[in-house]
Amino acid sequence: MSNTLKDIAQTLKNSKSKVQLIYAFNGTGKTRLSKEFQKLINKNRKTQEDIDDQESLRKILYYNAFTEDLFYWDNDLENDAEPKLKIQPNTFTDWILTNQGRDGDIIKNFQYYCNTKLTPKFNKDYSEITFSFETGDDKAGKNIKISKGEESNFLWSIFYSLFEQVIDVLNNKEEEKSQFDDLEYIFIDDPVSSLDENHLIEMAVNIAKLIKLSELKFIITTHNPLFYNVLYNEIGVKNGMILRKNEDGLFELEEKKGDSNKSFSYHLYLKQIIELAIENKNIQKYHFTLLRNLYEKTACFLGYPGWSELLPDNKKLYYNRIIQFTSHSTLSNEVIAEPTDPEKQMLTLLLNNLTENYNFWKKVENHE
Repeated sequence: MSNTLKDIAQTLKNSKSKVQLIYAFNGTGKTRLSKEFQKLINKNRKTQEDIDDQESLRKILYYNAFTEDLFYWDNDLENDAEPKLKIQPNTFTDWILTNQGRDGDIIKNFQYYCNTKLTPKFNKDYSEITFSFETGDDKAGKNIKISKGEESNFLWSIFYSLFEQVIDVLNNKEEEKSQFDDLEYIFIDDPVSSLDENHLIEMAVNIAKLIKLSELKFIITTHNPLFYNVLYNEIGVKNGMILRKNEDGLFELEEKKGDSNKSFSYHLYLKQIIELAIENKNIQKYHFTLLRNLYEKTACFLGYPGWSELLPDNKKLYYNRIIQFTSHSTLSNEVIAEPTDPEKQMLTLLLNNLTENYNFWKKVENHE
């Protein structure tokens, strides 16, 4: 049944589950859902200023694309000054940096995810950060503007440290009363960015550890199937969900039960085998069988009635026939190990269609 995002936010609020894990394509409405949920939790506050003030921290903490609005670059191109990432005054960073002094943990987490030589430096009042590469001597490296992926990882490092410290404070019963005593929810919207698969898995494991340590309720949305799968297994939730946007502009929140959440458990392994064959120019007939298996698992995870639904629309029947023929040939004269050049090109095209259009993780180059 179709609903507005406000309706879906109310469904999430009504749930008794400790963790609600949601998968959705980019552009579906994950970030808008997080804002609708935030407004619902703070429904008695009349203005956006009321929602964003310190009091709102007592019910919900969140990380989403709007979080990035707290940070902006001061490039000062006119005076040719070195770039600085500035922080808008807010209670989030004031508490974790000024009150709790967790800047060292933030730097450590950021360097782990990005580059151990790429070093953030906070100024004295924690209002801005500069970034430079360590040179290995006493000379300071030139300040640089980091990539968008690195910036996202840095912001996540700040908010992960915030969540970690808040949970630690709430678990320490001997602490004096804090502004988080009435906290109920943490909403995390797509923290994954340009992470490689190993770091992405570790991020999911770390979030799962926080969840297990806390009595708070968590809502986590993501477009990344690997991140979803690792979290699902680490947390041990019974069901996951998929958020879909319909053509009429309304939305559906579909429950995914049991093993349907595990259909991506080895999809990356299949993808890696096919990519290696393409890279080494060693494509064989059996790679079409692996490709079909990868399509089947993707379709199962996303709830499509059949794997052929994911094929490019312009030649769907033709591509379906080629994959069926190459992956299920039974006659001896059909079993030829070496595909033709057009077939090899088609394998590459169909793999690219899957990875480009159905939100597989893609590596983004960092500064070297």
